[in-house]
Amino acid sequence: MTCQILAIMGSPIPDGNIAKLLKAAKEGAEECGCTVSVIDVTALKFSGCMEYFYCKQNEGCMIHDDITQIIKRVKNADGIILAAPVMTMGFPGMIKSFIDRMQPFFMAKYIRKEPMITKNQAKWRKTLLISIGGMNVDNDFDGIRLTTNAFCDIVDSKLYAEVLQNNMDSIGDVASKEGLLEETRRVSAEMCRQIIADKEKYGN
Repeated sequence: MTCQILAIMGSPIPDGNIAKLLKAAKEGAEECGCTVSVIDVTALKFSGCMEYFYCKQNEGCMIHDDITQIIKRVKNADGIILAAPVMTMGFPGMIKSFIDRMQPFFMAKYIRKEPMITKNQAKWRKTLLISIGGMNVDNDFDGIRLTTNAFCDIVDSKLYAEVLQNNMDSIGDVASKEGLLEETRRVSAEMCRQIIADKEKYGN
C-alpha cells in the first residue's frame, strides 16, 4: 500500500530548527515505507489570494503560478506535515499566504458542494503540525492552531498531532532539547502507520 506524504516547509532557514524537526518527521514517515516530498514554501513564486472568487464557480484558481501544481499535490497526498515557526503569534507571511491559496478546496467543499477530496480519502488523510516559538508563554501557538485547524478542515486532512516547542529564544537549538527530535520522528511514524492502516481499511 503506497503512502504519499507532503511535507510543507515554512521556514526560510534551510539548516534551522524547523528544518531539523522536519527532517526527523520525514525520517519517521520513511521508516514506515511512506514517500515524502518536501515543498519549500519560501522558494515558491506565488502571490497571495486576490479574492477574484473564480474558485467559487470553477475548479482551481485563476492565478497561474507555482501554487497551481501545489493544489494538485495537496489533493493527492495521503498525509501532510506542516512545519513553520511562530512569528507575531501566527504563521509567517509566506506560509500564511500559501494556506490562503488553498481557497479552491473551501469553495469546492462548502460553496459548490463538490469536495475535491473523496469521502474515503478524508477517512485516512491526516496532518502533523510542527512548530517552534521564541517566547515562553502559554498562548504562543494559539494563532497557528486556529489557522491549522481551518486548513485541515478545508483540505480534509484531519489534524492528527502537534509537536510544539516554545521558549526557543532560551533553548537555541532543538537538538539540545532532550528527546524532541526523537519525539518528532516517533509521532510522524505513528501518524503514517495509522494512515496506511486506514487506507487499507477504506480503500481507494
